[in-house]
Amino acid sequence: MKSPMLLWKELAQELGQWCRVCTTRDVQTVTRRVEEEGLSFLTITLPTFAVDFERGLADGRVAPTSFPGFRKRGGLPLLLGGFLEQVFDRKTGVLLDNVSTDAVYAVRQLTRLYSKIFLPCSDERERKAFDGYVQVESELKAAESEWTLEDLQAFSRISRLLFGRVLSSADLLCATGELVPRHGKGTTAEKLLGNQKFYSTEWTQRLESAGFYADSYMIPNHRYVQYLSELEFLDPGSERPSRVISVPKTLKTPRIIAAEPVCMQYTQQAIAKPLVELLENDCISKWFVGFTDQEPNQVLARVGSVDGGLATLDLSEASDRVSNRLVKTLLHGYTNLSDMVQASRSLRADVPRHGVIPLAKFASMGSALTFPVEAMVFCTVAFLGIERCLDSKLTEKGIKSLIGQVRVYGDDIVVPAQYAVSVSSALEAFGFKVNSRKSFWTGKFRESCGKDYYAGHDVSIVKVRRVAPATLGDVAEIVSAVSLRNQLYHRGFVSTVAALDHYLGKLLKHFPKVNENSPLLGRHSDDVTVDKMCPRTHKPLARGYVVKDRLPINSVDGPQALLKVFLKEFEKDSLPAVGFDHLERSGRPSGVALKLTMADPYERVSGREAKW
Repeated sequence: MKSPMLLWKELAQELGQWCRVCTTRDVQTVTRRVEEEGLSFLTITLPTFAVDFERGLADGRVAPTSFPGFRKRGGLPLLLGGFLEQVFDRKTGVLLDNVSTDAVYAVRQLTRLYSKIFLPCSDERERKAFDGYVQVESELKAAESEWTLEDLQAFSRISRLLFGRVLSSADLLCATGELVPRHGKGTTAEKLLGNQKFYSTEWTQRLESAGFYADSYMIPNHRYVQYLSELEFLDPGSERPSRVISVPKTLKTPRIIAAEPVCMQYTQQAIAKPLVELLENDCISKWFVGFTDQEPNQVLARVGSVDGGLATLDLSEASDRVSNRLVKTLLHGYTNLSDMVQASRSLRADVPRHGVIPLAKFASMGSALTFPVEAMVFCTVAFLGIERCLDSKLTEKGIKSLIGQVRVYGDDIVVPAQYAVSVSSALEAFGFKVNSRKSFWTGKFRESCGKDYYAGHDVSIVKVRRVAPATLGDVAEIVSAVSLRNQLYHRGFVSTVAALDHYLGKLLKHFPKVNENSPLLGRHSDDVTVDKMCPRTHKPLARGYVVKDRLPINSVDGPQALLKVFLKEFEKDSLPAVGFDHLERSGRPSGVALKLTMADPYERVSGREAKW
């Protein structure tokens, strides 16, 4: 399975058997084009094929302009033609009355298999992504110039109906100083990681004036007030900007995020955790926004695929298009909360090839407040679109009547299909970009939060995340390949799983059959491997590998260590997760390794190994 084409060929042949389709020519065509065009055919071109296919499902017919770059006969491409003919009419391209859901799944699986593989994109594509980041700023300012006072008043009124109680409670927490700061796991603008963040010597005057007092947040108690003399209090013009970076997402485009300064990240976390808890426990907002459970969105997507009553909307560059002016409107009247949110927001960003630019956006991915704030903004605008369609003001009773029909998780939005056009228009008017090719309110196809449905049938696919491992030292690749194997097993693939077992069996000396809850790196199966019984506990044991991560040595001592311990006391349930050596080791794992051991093939063990 070292070659991507070998896996694609195995899947094509097995899916062909499912749907009674000969895939010989499909394999030949894809092999030829991969040789000519490289891996981009699998990672970019075929996923584009999938987008046109899904658009055809929604529109009820294949558009004449669909599938560019592929030879056609009649209204359909020749590639994967046997599957396509079980979905669309070959001559007219019109959707059949009796669509084969197996064929729908097969086309999506074969065209999206490598769409999310973890590989860096080209330098040119990375440059375009940074250019796009800056371009969004101009587009946001243009959108803001079109907003009227009436638009902002309507936005404020609806946000209070949805989140008034939540924002009032959060405002009270800010006023009484009950916020508990914490350092995030990610990188920072200063490139400080783990425990080294506690040694940061920068604070801002904006934080101090908003109520984030350094003597309350930066030292364990007032016995250590002398250490504040080491702090540099920065005025707004001297503040460190966020550092915009790219991380691998797909070969087509990287993911652009912003590494926040340590003091900003620290205070953002103080607001974010209680805000999310309040949103998920409020009697109204809990029905419309979510942060820890994607299942409600997925259930609504399935329901929408059956009766067509619900639409799924997807936004492009969602986080980068949340205007700070809109956030100020959202928090208007909640003075303490608004001041603290604004104080913990970076005013500028350092963008490669563009230098330091002022920000009109609220924050990029990388800020702890991005996720909860954008969810409230998206939800408010969605209801504003519904209100405009109804042509009458929404009341709390009207909002409650839409429970189970509107849901926001990140940039995945579910709304009633009858309001989808109006909601999309409202989102566009407020500067957001609705991805029309991945938003569905007609037909029987819906997707939300990683789940895809056609006519109530789950057509979610399995994706390759990393290149195939070559040696036992390729631990991350081995873990990913085993996960891929097990996902395919649960989808019902037999010959493809057997081929992966054969390949992985050459790398792993011990590759037992295990229950999916076992800590062992093994093959999911109902018939597990038992090598012996434990003489002490009489539990079954199997020999295999477990994945061990080791946090880098990154110690903290003195008052900073005491501060960390005091902060952890506010969240005692997190101590086992970080480990009792958290003052000596911290940050993200510098690497992972495989350890050969004997373990229960049925049950997951406790401790750090359990995370894998």
